[in-house]
Amino acid sequence: MTTNHDTTTGEYVPEAPARMQWTQLAPEVYKAMIRLDTAAKQGLDHKLYELVKIRASQINHCAFCVDMHSKDALAAGESVERIIQLSAWDESRHFYTEKELAALELTEAVTVLTDGFVPDEVYEKAAKHFEEAELAQLISAIAVINAWNRFGVTFRMAPGHYEPGQHK
Repeated sequence: MTTNHDTTTGEYVPEAPARMQWTQLAPEVYKAMIRLDTAAKQGLDHKLYELVKIRASQINHCAFCVDMHSKDALAAGESVERIIQLSAWDESRHFYTEKELAALELTEAVTVLTDGFVPDEVYEKAAKHFEEAELAQLISAIAVINAWNRFGVTFRMAPGHYEPGQHK
């Protein structure tokens, strides 16, 4: 663990240790998740895929995944501005295409599920912007990042150490 020191504000709080190294303790689950993730992103625009992963991770408070997918999005050519605006995408719609907005709205509906369903209007809007196979892939990618978020949050995986492309 590195010690962070900022001369203007003092010491940062220490990094919380991971609860366990789950990828080493359940390697077959980890390998299956990697295969599932690889399958889910097939046919999706890479930048859109990363935006969806960042947004779901923000909602789920998975700092590790926010860090990872922000770095991967930047490496793929995404702008800092669009990544920053994701947490308030509905108030900064002019940063995104109609297709991206439909994907972000669907991401929120699938991620939260507080009403127990994905509203028809949200699904139908996404269906207008994505062909059926692409929509199936998008929903798969949303489901997979939600699963990854549960691992990241539960095992307290620390952000800040990921290098772009490290888990490809």
